[in-house]
Amino acid sequence: MVNINIKSEKYLYVPERTFTRQLKRILGFLPRNLKLYQLAFVHKSASNIVFNNIKVNNERLEFLGDAILDSMVAEYLFHRFPEKEEGFLTQTRSKIVNRDNLNIIAIKLGIGDMIISKMSGENHKSVYGDALEALIGALFLDKGYRKTKKVVLERIIQSAGNINKLLEKETDFKSRIIEWGQKNKKPVNFASFEETDENTNLPIFVVHLILGDEIAGRGSGNSKKEAEQNAARQALQILDN
Repeated sequence: MVNINIKSEKYLYVPERTFTRQLKRILGFLPRNLKLYQLAFVHKSASNIVFNNIKVNNERLEFLGDAILDSMVAEYLFHRFPEKEEGFLTQTRSKIVNRDNLNIIAIKLGIGDMIISKMSGENHKSVYGDALEALIGALFLDKGYRKTKKVVLERIIQSAGNINKLLEKETDFKSRIIEWGQKNKKPVNFASFEETDENTNLPIFVVHLILGDEIAGRGSGNSKKEAEQNAARQALQILDN
């Protein structure tokens, strides 16, 4: 991860050989609109980069890429498992596009070396998956649906590994803890609030998982959903022990 402060649009958008070489290695080809792809790697913690009083980062591209990735993985699974029901397809898609899995794929692709951020990669590993989704958004805007789908199938779904092994991997901790609560007649509640990261002054979500009247798990993340999963995972670990 590149931890630098970029102070000018010219510096950010000069097509450097290293960037274009890495981008070509990730995508398999060199796209046209390099500015768009460079923006995909600017994390919100580097939003002190201001052009015309507008803070620039990859959040909008991440939003777009997230939706596109979901739809493409759903289409792939729909045809891959014609006999499976909706619940199976939903859970399988979740295991492919969950944040931990996307972080692993992004690191394998070498995206971590291209990210512009003020955050520590060890403490905020979600920046890798966020950048991957932003890259998908940039690719969609630049090349359209068909080319983006080809890259997603070849570079992301195949990078996810053996689908059968992935199905065995536990990812939906929230559903599991809710099932545990129903079975043991314990009410399960999630209390969420926001804190400020001491290093970046950016907001993060914090969730307390409450079983009955006691806090059984605590989780944090860049989204409420991520924080809930982390809190549920911690609670399950305690219960398993």
